[in-house]
Amino acid sequence: MGYLAAIAVLVVLIIVHELGHFLAARLQGIHANRFSLGFGPILWKYQGSETEYAIRAIPLGGFVGFPDEDPDSTIPPDDPNLLNNRPILDRAIVISAGVIANLIFAYLVLALQFGFQGVPDGINYQPGVLVPQVLSTDTPAAQAGIRAGDIILSIDGQELGASERAIGVVQETIQLAPNQPLTLTVERDERVIPLQVTPQPGPDGKGRIGVQLFPNGTPTYRSPQSPLEVFSLAAEQFQDIVVRTVQGFGQLITNFSSMANQVGGPVKIVEEGAKLARSDSGSLAFFAAIISVNLAVLNILPLPALDGGQLAFLLVEGLRGKPLPTKVQENVMQTGIMLLLGLGIFLIIRDTTQLEFIQQLLE
Repeated sequence: MGYLAAIAVLVVLIIVHELGHFLAARLQGIHANRFSLGFGPILWKYQGSETEYAIRAIPLGGFVGFPDEDPDSTIPPDDPNLLNNRPILDRAIVISAGVIANLIFAYLVLALQFGFQGVPDGINYQPGVLVPQVLSTDTPAAQAGIRAGDIILSIDGQELGASERAIGVVQETIQLAPNQPLTLTVERDERVIPLQVTPQPGPDGKGRIGVQLFPNGTPTYRSPQSPLEVFSLAAEQFQDIVVRTVQGFGQLITNFSSMANQVGGPVKIVEEGAKLARSDSGSLAFFAAIISVNLAVLNILPLPALDGGQLAFLLVEGLRGKPLPTKVQENVMQTGIMLLLGLGIFLIIRDTTQLEFIQQLLE
């Protein structure tokens, strides 16, 4: 059920994004003749009075189609309600509405989470430190046999116990032991397993093993004091997610070689979402907010085939006083689509081969 819940979240986020474009067009009286989830061959469709609604075979996003791009459209090319015949501002609103919809959705999800689940009020700690993710296959942690979901109970002879200091103890021990073997005791599926890992020195000389560490415990909640507290906490959490997401994309651009292995496709996103879904509904809601913000930031990047790329075309049009030649725009967009599809397929294959049950089959 965890995987189904994570897939459902992704579908909802795609619908939210495309609904942003669709409603922004319709509310301005602009024709929109297609609303599709996915790309490629049509699996199911419904023809409305003006719009064809469809589910397609390649689940890597979705799109809203306009008669301007349809050679079979019967709408006259000089119709003022065609998207391309509208002023730049109207078109910019339609193009950016998907990003805005994802951001609004993320904030509302956080506000609803605080409103219904309550306000975080601490953590009920359990012994050890949780490893939610092992970064890439060539890290010391992966080579030592550490897996996502393991709970580190002791390190270098130190029992961690149930304490908020446990993560600090693990981090400090690893950082102070570059190139030195460390003995770990981990709990996995109710079994206690001894492992040995040798941290690699990072750029700063401190030891690293390539894992994320989370407190091993369950959060506790209290009832919010007022609606203002709910909206205020949601705003703080939303701002933190946006800032971290922008910083992450910035690091990916400026330091691609070391960050590339941390880029995940649909399979990886579903896998991580499934883990959160199995813990509690609050974690799944937080996951939905994070992915929604990531979709917004990704789509606003000025890359071909993304919303940011189309906004870049509008900017050039505004500066030139006329749009770029149609052929140029089509070539750039088609190239961008092919690159994105290729990247998506590569990530799906890579992340699928790294799934735990696939790794076990290959061992």
